[in-house]
Amino acid sequence: MNIYVSNLGFQVNEEDLKSLFAEFGDVSSVKVITDRETGRSRGFAFVEMSDQGGAEAIKKLDGRQVDGRAISVSVAKPKPSNGGSGSFSRDRGNRW
Repeated sequence: MNIYVSNLGFQVNEEDLKSLFAEFGDVSSVKVITDRETGRSRGFAFVEMSDQGGAEAIKKLDGRQVDGRAISVSVAKPKPSNGGSGSFSRDRGNRW
């Protein structure tokens, strides 16, 4: 199960999240999303773990205080394949 974790403090790292989620089962991977230019956390992450452990983690961790912030924990939704992530493509016709 792929889990989306948001409202993270910028100092929360992958090891912190792995420890937090390990209480509910084996954690396959953790990825804190960072800004490409600064390397600073963007305040959200993805955690992958078993379906059973993931469901329990979502239930128990959603709204929990981590470093003074109430984190939001939910099932990650797949990224739209049509580029619907808020990005856009430019018309590269003769105008450019």
